[in-house]
Amino acid sequence: MKKEMVIYFIILALTALGLGLSNDIFSNYFKDAYNITAYQRGIIEFPRELPGMLCIFVVTALSFMGDIRLSIIAQILSFIGIAVLGFITPTFSVMLIFLFINSMGMHLFFPLQDSIGISLIDDEKIGKRMGQYKGVFTAFSMVAAIMVFLGFRTNVFSFTTKIKYIFVIDAVIFLVIIVLFVYLLKLLKRPLVKKKKLKFVFRREYKYYYILAIMHGVQKQIMVVYGPWVLIDILNKKADTLAILMMIGSFIGIFFIPAVGRWLDRFGVKKLLYADALSFIGVYVAYGLITTGFDTGKLPLVGLPVILAYSLIIIDKMSMQMGMVKTVYLRSIAVDMSDITPTLSMGISMDHVVSILCAYIGGIIWSAWGPQYIFFFAATLSLVNLFVAKKVQIK
Repeated sequence: MKKEMVIYFIILALTALGLGLSNDIFSNYFKDAYNITAYQRGIIEFPRELPGMLCIFVVTALSFMGDIRLSIIAQILSFIGIAVLGFITPTFSVMLIFLFINSMGMHLFFPLQDSIGISLIDDEKIGKRMGQYKGVFTAFSMVAAIMVFLGFRTNVFSFTTKIKYIFVIDAVIFLVIIVLFVYLLKLLKRPLVKKKKLKFVFRREYKYYYILAIMHGVQKQIMVVYGPWVLIDILNKKADTLAILMMIGSFIGIFFIPAVGRWLDRFGVKKLLYADALSFIGVYVAYGLITTGFDTGKLPLVGLPVILAYSLIIIDKMSMQMGMVKTVYLRSIAVDMSDITPTLSMGISMDHVVSILCAYIGGIIWSAWGPQYIFFFAATLSLVNLFVAKKVQIK
């Protein structure tokens, strides 16, 4: 394996570790440090997801810098945001500002992550290598989950202390990533894209990719935000419990994600898009039914129903990891390889427009009618994924 590829695998590993020590446990941070309600949880998603909506404009404006330099800026923003939240407990409004800064760095790196990864691939099978990328990412997500579990179970980590040591450790990780990106920049003898300046790209040929990106925003926001919130708010589960779920999901993902890459090479994108759509519909319907039981008191808050809820959270994590199928689909229909980064950025911006709307709508639905209807709503919308899977044509 080329040296630059090895460095990039290390960067992906540390990125997964960094996200696992911050992004994956923010819900518990909001609950423990600020004692927010379900409605407020939806409101918080506006400053947290707004950077994703702005992503296309930032990437386009700074595209002359190249993917690597832009990634360095992204990691610096992530570092600043999480470092401040680690060393102090600001007022709620000030916390939202630094949450926005951290989120801007995180979202800015999302399209660059796949774009850089694809650009470093030479003649290997794209599915196999992308599966390896996601496999490494998932493995270190599990390492982060183990750290979260042990840290909160032994009271080394806490969100009620003045210094949030888990966020301080996270800040150090982002600093290391910055150093590695600087080293990777020196290693690369060629630009990652032929064009030095990326343009704003919106092509008719990519219409189904845009639809898939929008649906990802719906599915991600509903299950990633309100799925754990059922456990936190209704079942009163803490960060260590969610960490166990992350560990199990990540351990399965170590084997599952590379398998998805192999299935892409064997069965093709179209069949994987069908599988992706059906998995989301099944998970949301089942989770909605279980949440109905919890909310109405017909199901106990212990025992088998809780285990089933845990299992659905883990299955959904696997479904979300199949997002790599969209990236491979985009590559297969790309009119020009230089379209990939701006189109991924466009997809992320579309994703986050609907994410912000769904977070707000979800909070209203939860407060007015009950939490289960959020998941039934997501299951109905996921029928769009089946329509797209039927319509796409792969070269």
